[in-house]
Amino acid sequence: MKENRLEAFNEDEQDVLKSVRTSRIILPILIGLGVVFYLLYQQFTPEEFAKIKWSRHTLIWVLVSFFLLIIRHIAYATRLRILTEGEFSWKKCVELIFIWEFSSAVSPTSVGGSAVAMVVLAQEKLPAAKTTTLVLYSAVLDTIFFIGVLPILFLFFGTNMIRPNMNSLTDIDGWAYTFFGAYIFMAIYGAIFFYGLFINPQTIKRIIVGATRIGFLKKRREKAIQLGDDMILASKELLTKKWSFHLGGFLSTATAWSCRFLLLNCLIIAFVNISTDFDTQSNLYARLQTMYVIMAFSPTPGGAGFAEVLFGGFLSDYVNSGTIALIIAFIWRVFTYYLYLLVGVVVIPNWIRNIMNERGLRRIKHNEES
Repeated sequence: MKENRLEAFNEDEQDVLKSVRTSRIILPILIGLGVVFYLLYQQFTPEEFAKIKWSRHTLIWVLVSFFLLIIRHIAYATRLRILTEGEFSWKKCVELIFIWEFSSAVSPTSVGGSAVAMVVLAQEKLPAAKTTTLVLYSAVLDTIFFIGVLPILFLFFGTNMIRPNMNSLTDIDGWAYTFFGAYIFMAIYGAIFFYGLFINPQTIKRIIVGATRIGFLKKRREKAIQLGDDMILASKELLTKKWSFHLGGFLSTATAWSCRFLLLNCLIIAFVNISTDFDTQSNLYARLQTMYVIMAFSPTPGGAGFAEVLFGGFLSDYVNSGTIALIIAFIWRVFTYYLYLLVGVVVIPNWIRNIMNERGLRRIKHNEES
């Protein structure tokens, strides 16, 4: 992303867009592939690789997993269209989701692409109330799905969904502590934003701004005030919506996240002799959702490297070959991570060029009228 292309944006917008410049794909790719090659060096065995049956069964399930990737992207685009109440065309929604996913891929997983989404949506002439509502409510919907579904899965599958061979809470270890800590953080985070959006945004603003009195948070005061104002604006917008708006937003969110995990179910079926019965696949799905909760707090861009390491250990009772686990993990990351990095390299510069062209045409029209 060339610097002169950003001149069409103000200083704050430039700072945000620079954080997702396409040159930033280099670091996550190096981290991810570096970890993969290291694990291959440590775990790859020709004998295990030779056991893989590259059959029609394998091809079909890999294609099914890719189809689920497409469904997931369409589900996110559907949510965008629902939450903006049809302000964007379907084509525009698909394009904006690519930008949103790219921004998440080049940012630490724990940070995400919300700041970029705010800037991008603002350039698309979306009203401020809708922009704020979309970004904040999307985060709440994602959190509601996680904190709501995980306890239900726990009721059915117990502690075995947390890690292999964990038969009771007495077997709790570091990964389990990480999972419970991450889940509690997500629950608190979701509860605060839900309360702020639907019950009392003024109180949440006072709490957020008040927290900036703490020494190391003082420099965040301005952003805290903006977040509080955004929440008040979004709350007013959301309280006017019908139940169908909220139901559509949640169903599209649930579809997108479910496809994210079922995609990996299909890849494991493709390469491992595993039962496809409902109980086995549901248990596997529960383990994958647990794994993602831990991945969500990865310090690396898009979980690069961290996801590949986590995969093998988390699913060792389903994929007991290190070589096969690496192959599955690599295809999984190509579909759900590297693909978005590569598409983003094309989509983001093209989006910025279109925004600049539109502004140029508006300036010419303004000059002609004056």
